[in-house]
Amino acid sequence: MTAQAAFWFLPAVIPIAIYISWNDMRSMKITNNSIIVLMVAYALLGPFAFGLEMYLWQWLHFPIVLVVCMALWSLRTMGGGDAKMIAAMAPFFVVADLELILRLFAASLLGALAVHSLFRFTPLKKPVAEWQSWNAGRYFPKGFPLSMTLVLYLAFAAVYR
Repeated sequence: MTAQAAFWFLPAVIPIAIYISWNDMRSMKITNNSIIVLMVAYALLGPFAFGLEMYLWQWLHFPIVLVVCMALWSLRTMGGGDAKMIAAMAPFFVVADLELILRLFAASLLGALAVHSLFRFTPLKKPVAEWQSWNAGRYFPKGFPLSMTLVLYLAFAAVYR
């Protein structure tokens, strides 16, 4: 991922990521509409960010990741919304950066769990006490760390490349 490509995507991805995170923590759902908006952002900005040839190759990530994630969903190892979101995020990621992406996701997952737990077990949750994620048992709203991973990836590419 080049810095130029990241700068193309960041302004569109940040508000979408915030919405997905907020909605997933509030209702434990990643809506189809939010996934469609994320994919439209890639569809519109991708040719400018990557150039036409790479843009088209990046689209191949979507069906491949969707098939893998839907298989994992059918095995009940992940939620359907999480599977759709990972597939929609896939075209934004460059395969050469896979190690960085996995490290960012691991850090985002730990950070999101820490922040969510801090709010869940303290009075900080009062402004959003109605969120379903507070009482979801063993389920955790992964839209938050997935969104964080995409934004951090683009931000790192914008700053360090």
